[in-house]
Amino acid sequence: MRKLVVQMQMSADGYVSAADPGLGWQVWNWGDDWTWDDPLKAEFNRIFESIDCILLSRKMAEEGYLTHWGKAAQKFPANPHFAFAKKIVDTNKVVLTNKLRASKWERTRIANGELAAEVNAMKNEPGRDIIVFGGVTFASALVRASLVDEFQFFVNPTAVGRGRSIFPSKRHEESLKLRDARPYACGIVIQRYEPVSSA
Repeated sequence: MRKLVVQMQMSADGYVSAADPGLGWQVWNWGDDWTWDDPLKAEFNRIFESIDCILLSRKMAEEGYLTHWGKAAQKFPANPHFAFAKKIVDTNKVVLTNKLRASKWERTRIANGELAAEVNAMKNEPGRDIIVFGGVTFASALVRASLVDEFQFFVNPTAVGRGRSIFPSKRHEESLKLRDARPYACGIVIQRYEPVSSA
């Protein structure tokens, strides 16, 4: 069975979205002055080689995710660090929404069914893992439905004080098993967790 992997940027104090939208808390810039160190860029590309499907929220798709990475893919192969962007362009994508009926994007289909049914059907298809990109609301819905098989948190060396978490509420405990944690010179630490079954 394929794994569903949620990948998120996170602050050192556990938030994936800062309460103050003006905070530049992420070691992020994807332009020519991309500030990640080379080993982290290489690891990011390695992660993308392990997937063959991208699950997107409608909001992320409509806000230009695919257009952005389509432009970034033009940097490859001159800059091999952007192999992941080419992978995003070439990989099959699914937008899970009940607000769209047809896709406006290449290699992208719209799934209109119920969240758990659609995701479980995807996980039971043959292939490599599925990676998820979306905001707090979308990721939280996947967590609440117990659909996530792995969390990949790119922890930034910044505390934001207040913000939003993908874990729904203080009344919802999510037990996690640490699979791996690796620090990088630019300050990012990749932490990988898998949910611990309560069964």
